[in-house]
Amino acid sequence: MNHPDIVIIGGGIAGASLGAQLSADAHVLILEMEGQAGYHATGRSVAFWEETYGGPVVQPLTTASGSFLTAPDPDFHDGAFLSPRRTLHIGRAGDEAQRDALLAQFAGKVDLQCVDPAALVPGLRADWTLGVLEASCQDIDVAALHAAYLRQFRRLGGELRLNVRLVAAKAHAGGWRIETSEGTIQCGLLIDAAGAWADDVAVACGVARVGIRPLRRTVVQLRVPTMPSIDLPLVMDLSERFYFKPEGQWRLWLTPHDEAPSPPCDAAPEELAVAQAIARFEEAVDWPIAAVERKWAGLRSFAPDRAPVYGFDPDVPGFFWFAGQGGFGIQTAPAAALLASALIRGEAPPFANLDPSAYSPARFR
Repeated sequence: MNHPDIVIIGGGIAGASLGAQLSADAHVLILEMEGQAGYHATGRSVAFWEETYGGPVVQPLTTASGSFLTAPDPDFHDGAFLSPRRTLHIGRAGDEAQRDALLAQFAGKVDLQCVDPAALVPGLRADWTLGVLEASCQDIDVAALHAAYLRQFRRLGGELRLNVRLVAAKAHAGGWRIETSEGTIQCGLLIDAAGAWADDVAVACGVARVGIRPLRRTVVQLRVPTMPSIDLPLVMDLSERFYFKPEGQWRLWLTPHDEAPSPPCDAAPEELAVAQAIARFEEAVDWPIAAVERKWAGLRSFAPDRAPVYGFDPDVPGFFWFAGQGGFGIQTAPAAALLASALIRGEAPPFANLDPSAYSPARFR
């Protein structure tokens, strides 16, 4: 029987980042059911860091992560994880309320400027007259960030086991007895970082669900030879019907901003969502599409109030939730891991403007 101090279920960006924080002073084991860590949501991100993305409850975590992602410790990673992009939020007549809400929600927190959208996106159709520029938005190297966390995790003595499924777990005095597809493990603390499977993991451990629901998001890679520049901003519809961003020469990534309920699974794109994405793109710009080169889908997992769930379960104190990050887990990973590790160690929150109660699972009990 194995006896780590802490077992983390899930090896995506959530489990990897928190494992790297905790391994400095504990024996931590990450169990990943796939043959590759980060196979699901982490590996399917559209890969940007945007302070307004996720709303006011997520923004403090995103902003607090910015300095780390811009200038990580050289021992952690050689160079920045971020590169310049910008976001242009666009709208048509009738979208003024959405524009004004965006400006009001982040006043004094994020630098947002009203602009003429046509000046920033050549080929934008004439009816898109509303524009808000978010200059701080940057692309994020997701693969490098995830790999750096796993590298640090292993360097500090952490252990990652792939192709291992949680079967069940039972709390007892002093910890947990965990039954897996590869045998029994005994540990003191169990952390649920299982993404779309977070509620299922909780139930297998005798813990009540908090209502985390996976929602499918579709992404399409288009070849667009007339796209004016690879340095255009990320373009987001104020009404949340699509967004797209350049991804190299003549290519862009596009989504219809769909949120289709899904069971936890290896998500696949639906043709209707792909067609909607293309139709909405063609409503926005006059750039002919040469080809649909790739299409995929990922699951973004939300709690009922769409805020992350970080903290000890109030009914089962040895069970720690680190889930429900929606589509924002990568851009918030550094701050979220620091916050969660402080909660686990019983330390003061690491950021003065972050109230841990906003993310506590106790809000659902």
